[in-house]
Amino acid sequence: MHKQSEAFVRLLEIMDELRAKCPWDKKQTIESLRYLTIEETYELSDAIMENDMEMVKKELGDLLLHIVFYSKIGSEKNAFDITDVINNICEKLINRHPHIFSDVIVQNAEEVKNNWEKIKLKEKGTHSVLGGVPASLPALVKAFRIQEKARGVGFDWDNADQVWEKVLEEMSEFKYEIDNDTSPVKKEEEFGDLLFALINYARFCDINAEDALEKTNRKFIKRFSYIENHVKNSGKSLKDMTLAEMDLIWNEAKKEL
Repeated sequence: MHKQSEAFVRLLEIMDELRAKCPWDKKQTIESLRYLTIEETYELSDAIMENDMEMVKKELGDLLLHIVFYSKIGSEKNAFDITDVINNICEKLINRHPHIFSDVIVQNAEEVKNNWEKIKLKEKGTHSVLGGVPASLPALVKAFRIQEKARGVGFDWDNADQVWEKVLEEMSEFKYEIDNDTSPVKKEEEFGDLLFALINYARFCDINAEDALEKTNRKFIKRFSYIENHVKNSGKSLKDMTLAEMDLIWNEAKKEL
């Protein structure tokens, strides 16, 4: 614990030095750091998806620096400092884990999640269950979080079979719009409903739809890169290849990767 404290104090002291002496660090604001923080978060996400623990460690450090940086700016504005940030999260964790720090009894992780959402609503003094879902979340992640929060107050399907029936229903409605070549607005609406239902079904199957899609994206990129490299090594270009020829190489890639 002593080494952890020393390391954290060292980071705070370095931040103080940078803020006082470095021209770039001196000019930064909470607003100017925002897009950089988003970039760092996605870089951490990439490292996690690659299961690269060395990179995870590095990216966590970058994010920690941003937290310290925001806190430094907050202290200059007499708004908050790093102590306030840490104490705030400590109090939140204690309040939202009454089964650990109080006398509430839970049977499983699902009850913990449900209690968390109820306590969160009470803390924020809001009547909207979905009010805590950030508007700027990517749509797929947002759909998953909306469904989780609705489940936290009991608004959910009973079982996966019911959800699959909903998927089939939405698929049929989408197919109708396509077969009858209706308006682009209706096609888009029904496609959105189908995606939402599929994400819901994935949730019931304990599949994170965002992770699943990202893994498929990465798999496709690797296999397509295999085609590109194969074609390049043969002295041709993709434009010279037929779809049938590319399919043959694609099937090779599926065996190799």
